[in-house]
Amino acid sequence: MPARNLVKPSGIAFIASFIQLARASVFFEKKTMSSQSESAPSRALVIATVTFYMISGIIMCAHSFKSQMVTVNKWVLIKTSIPVFFLVIQLAIAVVLLLISHFARVFVIPKMSLATVKGLWKLLALNVTGLCFNNFTLQYVDASFYQVARGMVLPLTVLITFIAYHSLPSRNALVACVIVSSGFFIGIIWGGNAQNSISPMGVMFGVLSSITTACHAIAIKSSLPVVDGSTMSLAWYSNFLSAIALLPISLMIGEGPEIMRTWRDPDLLNRFIWGGTITGFWGFFICLAGLLSIKVTSPVSHMVSSAARGVIQTGVSVWLFGDIINLGRGASISAIILGSCAYVYAKSKEAALGSPRPSGYSSLAKEDVEKALTDEQDRSD
Repeated sequence: MPARNLVKPSGIAFIASFIQLARASVFFEKKTMSSQSESAPSRALVIATVTFYMISGIIMCAHSFKSQMVTVNKWVLIKTSIPVFFLVIQLAIAVVLLLISHFARVFVIPKMSLATVKGLWKLLALNVTGLCFNNFTLQYVDASFYQVARGMVLPLTVLITFIAYHSLPSRNALVACVIVSSGFFIGIIWGGNAQNSISPMGVMFGVLSSITTACHAIAIKSSLPVVDGSTMSLAWYSNFLSAIALLPISLMIGEGPEIMRTWRDPDLLNRFIWGGTITGFWGFFICLAGLLSIKVTSPVSHMVSSAARGVIQTGVSVWLFGDIINLGRGASISAIILGSCAYVYAKSKEAALGSPRPSGYSSLAKEDVEKALTDEQDRSD
């Protein structure tokens, strides 16, 4: 299949997209802030927020394909070996966009305080490690398998919640988690193809990425009160402080020589600059949309939409760009989709019926998660 060149968006298109998405982000921020004074977010607000999150990811997908690749991240990392420094550039671009929002009076950057940083340190640690594991996964697996490698996010989120708070989901929800888990194992056993074999290191980093993602989603709930419930402020702290933390990590793991090689090679530098610009730009809005999704719904619901979005991205790569998916990988993706949908259906039926669970099964409400995490944070301080 002939290689496709990465489409470089014009400056005008970037600015127009930024203004439109910034307005959408601020709109949802105001709507979610106002909904806190009500008993619960409306169904329309939940649907709109999740849709915003999914569309942000799909737009990212549409801007990030090259032949045989799903994301610009893979397009860059397949030629360079500086995944952590690439993250620094992406986060720096997000910081610049937040500064632009500040000067355009769309968003007011909060004053940095030691108390706030202390309150967010767990979230920041998870953010830094999770981002690293994401890019390490991309370095070791082909793009279409990336979503399978991270397919355990939902089961691990439920498992971590049970370990931390001793709360079991319903039997139907557990069955859904088993389906998702089976999809993951089908993928790692039969998901290899003639182009690329399955890398054990890639699978390991994918599982580690899933663990940190699950913990990160839960930690966001307890971190929002630290910034007075503002997702924009949380995005500022997350991007700014994570960039500062990742820069020395990049140098400590020996990426310095590769950074200099990229700087001296015009082709690599061009690829790196455009890849960082595109992923930093759209990643910024995915970050905001993800924070809003968790704020309005719940950590597990957000993980379902996140996993489903990733599977949809893989499907788009097959449909538009001819990415090869064998029978095992296709069955794996299908099982992950089916299990995610079954989980959402089980949770919605429980909420609608309000019926008691079988003995030994109890629900952990969002408020309980938030209170427990906040209490844990207070004890650590």
